[in-house]
Amino acid sequence: MHDRSRRTLTIASLATLATFLDTTILFVAFPDITRSFTGNSASELSWVLNAYTIVFASLLIPAGKLADRIGHRRVFLVGSAAFTVASMACGLAPTAELLIAFRVVQAAGAAALIPSSLALVMHAYPRERLPQAVAIWGAAGAVAGALGPTLGAAIVEGFGWRWAFFINLPVGVFTVVAGTRTLQESSDPETRVPSFAGVALIAGAASLLSYGVVGSGEFGWTSTRTLATVGAGLVTMAAFVAHQRRTDAPALNLDLFRIRNFSWSNLAMLAFGTAFSAMFFGSILFLTEVWGWSILEAGFGVAPGPAIVAVVAPRAGRLAARIGQRPILIVGGVLYALGGVSRVVMLGPEVDYLRDYFPSMVLTGLGVACIFPQLSSVVAQALPQNRIGTGGAALQAVRQFGGTFGVALTIALLGAPSGLAEALVGFDRIWWLIVAGGLVTSSLVLPMRTSASVRAAPLTRRPEPVA
Repeated sequence: MHDRSRRTLTIASLATLATFLDTTILFVAFPDITRSFTGNSASELSWVLNAYTIVFASLLIPAGKLADRIGHRRVFLVGSAAFTVASMACGLAPTAELLIAFRVVQAAGAAALIPSSLALVMHAYPRERLPQAVAIWGAAGAVAGALGPTLGAAIVEGFGWRWAFFINLPVGVFTVVAGTRTLQESSDPETRVPSFAGVALIAGAASLLSYGVVGSGEFGWTSTRTLATVGAGLVTMAAFVAHQRRTDAPALNLDLFRIRNFSWSNLAMLAFGTAFSAMFFGSILFLTEVWGWSILEAGFGVAPGPAIVAVVAPRAGRLAARIGQRPILIVGGVLYALGGVSRVVMLGPEVDYLRDYFPSMVLTGLGVACIFPQLSSVVAQALPQNRIGTGGAALQAVRQFGGTFGVALTIALLGAPSGLAEALVGFDRIWWLIVAGGLVTSSLVLPMRTSASVRAAPLTRRPEPVA
């Protein structure tokens, strides 16, 4: 049982790492892509990034519900196969239009992977070992998001942008083959298949809101197009909530939000996901535009962050098993905010990496290690066992939207500076956003109740694993 649990965690974590890696690795590959497709404008090619983000966020919740209903193992394997095949197709795409289309398929596979992988880990471990197990699973996503620019820079510099997709192939083949042999099925046969209307409304709301945020960088926050798109997204979200209250087959059980830890975790994830994305995107821009580093140098300049997350996150998970996640989350938010303060105070046009930049990477790395994995752990332990797929998907959808919002906000705060002085002012705004994100996250986790023996909310019974 112990060996099978560890293998399940390894398979699920590797799949999660590959999935979230693709949300950031193309940040640094994008210039190389634009040079390959000179017949397409930068605006058209931006959908190579945005299509993945929007479809991923839109399908997470429906995919989580489907996984709860028909089986976490089944959905995981199908999602992993789809993600792998689509990754190969992206790397081979002869036109920009086909690349964008394959990115949509890739995002759909990723959306199926995330909630089902968390549910598989939850069913593989006894409750007393869940904090550490889920922390490791969550750390894979955190490390992937942070590692993307570093790995992407090295791959693009050495092999070209197509290899940013090809690196997914060995991981994908391993997860499918090993998953077929190792993973045990679990599901809740009593979960009703969500109504098509509910799925369409939540997907539509997520798509419209994401598109509105993404488009704000091009059209402006107060433009008619941005306001209309975001407004339509909010109206669609309201229609979704109204529909879910009436239907007998909801896509997302709104009663989950009556669980204190679930509600506050989602709010904290939105705040921190925004700050996290702004921090890494802002870091790459600062190192390349102010310090004049190459993409490869900038990628390795931010590398200490992912390394710290990989080392600290499992240890934080073990500590959470003894004292609960709340203290770790509070400290993590404060450390992250201090990383932003360090940047405000120290960063300027003079290049001194070890003195001015490295300390902030240590602080933000510690913050990420304490926050992303522990928020996932809090939600996983708070949810009924047969709602882990749906609830976990909701949390990751919020993270994805926060990341999209962070990128757009970074572009808006930086603006179009006419000189170095204006650029430094813009970057200071981004660093203050890091400070605000850390402090808001710490504040939002204060109402949580966590301990070493968190009990799942008794919304329904725990289903037995399916042999």
